[in-house]
Amino acid sequence: MAERKSLTLTRFELEIMRVLWDLERASVREIQERLSETRRPAYTTVQTIVHRLEEKGAVQRLRKIGNALIFEPAITRKSVHGRLITELLQLFGGSARPLMAHLVEMGKLNLQDVRELETLMTEQRENPPDSPARERGRHNDKP
Repeated sequence: MAERKSLTLTRFELEIMRVLWDLERASVREIQERLSETRRPAYTTVQTIVHRLEEKGAVQRLRKIGNALIFEPAITRKSVHGRLITELLQLFGGSARPLMAHLVEMGKLNLQDVRELETLMTEQRENPPDSPARERGRHNDKP
């Protein structure tokens, strides 16, 4: 799946992408029906945003069934999350400490999370990102 480095998504676009990542492929109607009932946008609003996402290269048309176009993600959840986190860290001067401290204070980061992070860091130290061993062990990221 080709990734676009300069892709910026709005909150609403991200909400639509979350639905599409969960469903893997869907029509505009299916996406709209999965959005929050309390503030569900009109079908045409969702349609407009899906077409914008298509123009940005975030989704692609898969096929047409009757009058309904079926879309699928063209970018992965992991790549979008990575870009968002990188942008957030840049706001903190590149340091993760203020972010982590805030997560702890808000109860969003616990000891189990820290242990999992330690395991990930150990694995990364033992198998650097570009090492052949890491490539063999890497599983495909679902869109």
